[in-house]
Amino acid sequence: MNEADVGRVRVLAERLAGNGVRAVALTFVDNAGVTRVKTVPVSRLEAAATWGVGMSPSFDVFGADDSMTTSAHSGGPVGDLRGFPDLDRLTLLQAMPRWAWAPVDRWTQEGEPHPGCQRNFARRMAARAADAGLELRMAFEVEWFVGRDDGDAAVSPAGAGPAYGMTRVVGLLDYLADIVEAMAAQDVPVEQLHPENANGQMEISVAAADPVAAADRAVLVRQTIRAVSEAHGLRTSFAPVVVAGQVGNGCHLHLSVWAAGSNLFAGGDGPYGLTADGEAVLNRLLDHLPALCAVGAPSVASYLRLVPQRWAGAFQCWGRENREAALRLITGMTGFEAIAANAELKCFDASANPYLLAGVVTAVVCSAVGSGARLPPEVSVDPAALDPADRPARLPQSLSEAVERIAADDVVREAMGAPLYESFVAVRRAEIERFSAMTDEEVVAASRWIH
Repeated sequence: MNEADVGRVRVLAERLAGNGVRAVALTFVDNAGVTRVKTVPVSRLEAAATWGVGMSPSFDVFGADDSMTTSAHSGGPVGDLRGFPDLDRLTLLQAMPRWAWAPVDRWTQEGEPHPGCQRNFARRMAARAADAGLELRMAFEVEWFVGRDDGDAAVSPAGAGPAYGMTRVVGLLDYLADIVEAMAAQDVPVEQLHPENANGQMEISVAAADPVAAADRAVLVRQTIRAVSEAHGLRTSFAPVVVAGQVGNGCHLHLSVWAAGSNLFAGGDGPYGLTADGEAVLNRLLDHLPALCAVGAPSVASYLRLVPQRWAGAFQCWGRENREAALRLITGMTGFEAIAANAELKCFDASANPYLLAGVVTAVVCSAVGSGARLPPEVSVDPAALDPADRPARLPQSLSEAVERIAADDVVREAMGAPLYESFVAVRRAEIERFSAMTDEEVVAASRWIH
């Protein structure tokens, strides 16, 4: 760091200490979708920002159960990386008194970006988009289960009442208000917060940001919800499925693509006002969705959620405001299309690494612009209600199938690069092997409190 940066981090550390902060959580998300952490006292923030904190490269091949596999580029006890906190994202944690948080970028000891760092990957893809004259705006829509802490095996939902019902809100008034207050204090703009379909299920929507900031926000949102829940004696799960056979938790990705200050999903001559490039983007996203499922629905439990007629987006199709389509086009109210138009990818869940998902989606978007690709016919009904001969294709129905699809996707593999791609796939294959002999109920029980 230069002298100005040193002065800045000292000021930040003094400000944190003056606000009663004693430690800073430095997080990254691994290929299993688990948020890992190193913490430093506030007095060591300057050292962490200058030299980084040690982080073994073996984390690239950790499974969700903390088992470790290997790839050609990662695994074993040898080597080290340095995690550098992003001071622009340094946040005083409202729901964790005396703590602050910052995401880290992982670098080699030789001072190069670690090729397996998912956050660096998302940043690199955002830079690729900027070089092409594109601006992507993203937001992760987070669903979670909140329940009473009755032990690992028990699932007792909090906030009883009907789906989307005010009864649930009344039963959790202070809890929900504390979530809103904590988000506001942390500069996370909440757009909606409401009960969802399943028992004990809630959903929060936050404002869009650039791909890296959106992924940072997804991490902060989840950890804030977890901390507020703990303070209220409640337990949270962001797992794809909390109870086998029931509606699961999604983590839908909303995005819009802009060029020269204009939304590519509005103001054009294509379907519902799509511009030519906007239509091409949606076409390519739709084409690549089976491969993207390996990243956005990366756990074995994901495919217990990704089933028809649960609004999970199990079919490879698109439709305006069709919540059973994997790709939902949202045009917004008449007169506000230029601001509001966006696409929702519904087939993803919170076992995904948000940085990795933001990066691969951005890579696909970049490959689409200028291609002239056109969308297939819209599906304007529940795909499952169609005659079997007329239904669109199902998305992968297992993690094994999704891994096969990503292995055949040159755009995604090239964007990720060999070290990141091979470590990611190694973790997926290890998870497939781990769960291979389990029943659905056993898969859910083993996954319930991981994410």
